[in-house]
Amino acid sequence: QVQLVESGGGLVQPGGSLSLSCVASGSVFRITTMAWYRRAPGKERELVATITRGGMTNYADSVKGRFTISRDNAKNTVNLQMNSLKPEDTAGYYCNAKTPADVYWGKGTLVTVSS
Repeated sequence: QVQLVESGGGLVQPGGSLSLSCVASGSVFRITTMAWYRRAPGKERELVATITRGGMTNYADSVKGRFTISRDNAKNTVNLQMNSLKPEDTAGYYCNAKTPADVYWGKGTLVTVSS
């Protein structure tokens, strides 16, 4: 089992920045890829960014150049630095971790971009 706890959400003005963090615990040695997803009100869940254990990253087109995912395997954390935030980035952001056998989710943290 893997437990994921997100932090760092909040209210930010358009053009601002916010950093999200996710701490993993439990059977962390089994984790391969970690990711951030988001779900905006009335919309389906969307992949934001992924990062492999070796540090290879992938981003949704909508956040490329604005968001940066990073990972510290020693601390079992994955972070999402979000810059140049837009109102359409408003969503619940969820940490995701994959093992060879399972997929785990955090409970999410809310990001609101509004003036």
